[in-house]
Amino acid sequence: MTRLRVSSGSQYEQPMGFSRAVRIGPAIAVSGTAPIGPDGATAHKGDVYAQTALCLQIMLRAIREAGGTPESVIRTRVLLKDATQWREAARAHGEVFSTIRPASTFVGVAGFIDPDWLVETEADCYVED
Repeated sequence: MTRLRVSSGSQYEQPMGFSRAVRIGPAIAVSGTAPIGPDGATAHKGDVYAQTALCLQIMLRAIREAGGTPESVIRTRVLLKDATQWREAARAHGEVFSTIRPASTFVGVAGFIDPDWLVETEADCYVED
């Protein structure tokens, strides 16, 4: 099967050897998506809601580029530096997925590559041709 790789232009993709998203057949996997602004810097420092919304925007852009839609998302993961702030992340997630309702996990982690990142998101999709 053909492998389609999608890049978001993140400075981390090439040196770490990963793609923002990969599609093989009907499956699309989106890697950990951080709140990196167009300038390459962390966006919305200190704001879990805004960082989550940005992560989801970047993630959905990659899904669309790979031929998917928000409705093709079957699973999401929201990784939080401070799990007590899950409600703010959940608000942003719900704005995108409240009617789609993919399987989802919110989990606290010890930290991220950049200490200003408060959240990362991931997704898995299934696209019917």
